[in-house]
Amino acid sequence: MKNIMGLVFANIYDSSLGQLTNKRTLASLPFGGRYRQIDFTLSNLANAGVRHIGVVTQYNFQSLMNHVGSGEEWDLELEEGGLEFITPFSMGVGNNFRGKLEAIEACSKGFLERAKEDYVILADAAVVCAINLEDVVKAHIASGKDVTVVVKAGIANDRKQLDLAVRLDEEGEISDMAVDYAAPEDYLASMGIFVMRRELLMQTAEECVAHNRYRFEREFILQDWADGKLSVGAYEFDDVALFNESTEEYFRNNLAIIEKEIRHGLYRDGLTIYTKVRDQVPTYYGENCEINDCIVADGCVLLGTADNSVLFRRVRLSTGAFVKNCVIMANCEIGIGAHLEYCILDKDVKINAGVKLIGTPEHPVILNRGDVV
Repeated sequence: MKNIMGLVFANIYDSSLGQLTNKRTLASLPFGGRYRQIDFTLSNLANAGVRHIGVVTQYNFQSLMNHVGSGEEWDLELEEGGLEFITPFSMGVGNNFRGKLEAIEACSKGFLERAKEDYVILADAAVVCAINLEDVVKAHIASGKDVTVVVKAGIANDRKQLDLAVRLDEEGEISDMAVDYAAPEDYLASMGIFVMRRELLMQTAEECVAHNRYRFEREFILQDWADGKLSVGAYEFDDVALFNESTEEYFRNNLAIIEKEIRHGLYRDGLTIYTKVRDQVPTYYGENCEINDCIVADGCVLLGTADNSVLFRRVRLSTGAFVKNCVIMANCEIGIGAHLEYCILDKDVKINAGVKLIGTPEHPVILNRGDVV
């Protein structure tokens, strides 16, 4: 789709993931054994033929830049436009963006003004899904609305606070909208994906920032819709969408892909999820190891027992070690006889022999990158 460009926000929900995003953006957070969160967003854009993409970052973006690079894995380095990282410094902003609108307004000074595309897809990296964005754009154009937001049923539960929640009437039109709201079950949750015209986006950002308005959902979408200045349509997505907006959700959703239905909803024919290629030797399964219901990446050495867990690349599980309901990131080493349940191990963690760590589904034990226990 040559008339569409993309704008990806990499740092949304960083503060909600605690230790896991202390030194990285949420977009670069490992997920599902071999991917990063941003892989899904970039792949969805690339699969729709979008070849001009800006990645808006605020801080801790080195690992993200190392992972994405020039965008070669998504064919973004081969096309006109390509991939561009947008930071507060490169846009002339003295410190971090105070909200999406300020980031967009800063982008308008260069990235958006230079663009030739008529439409922009704005997306966060917090929601993991495989979505056909061509269909979303076509539905947006056909609707004649100013903005289309992609929404998902079944997320609102009276407890989870939603950035943007909408309720539809019998004709599928938005009848109510709320932000930062623990919405009841009849509301639909925004997936952080919006489509609108580039010129409208630039004009809106300039006007809002000039009037001290920085929050995209609250001070633009909701406020202008409520004032009758903005027409907003909803595109309902009916396949698998995993909201990784908290540590508990991130932990639960990593383990959820062990389920066939969830896994097949994320990795679908025609909607390939790409990532940086890191070819490794095949995983070695020891003669006496027991690996049950696990996602296992390449390069691992497995001599112990793992049950219902996600093991990233180059994990070493020693003889007699037991791992259950855990997310073990790359290059971790589990010592002889160690026992882990409900744990998240960041990269390069070493668990010494005989160590026992047991968390809960709501509060998994989290070890920082490079920790030795």
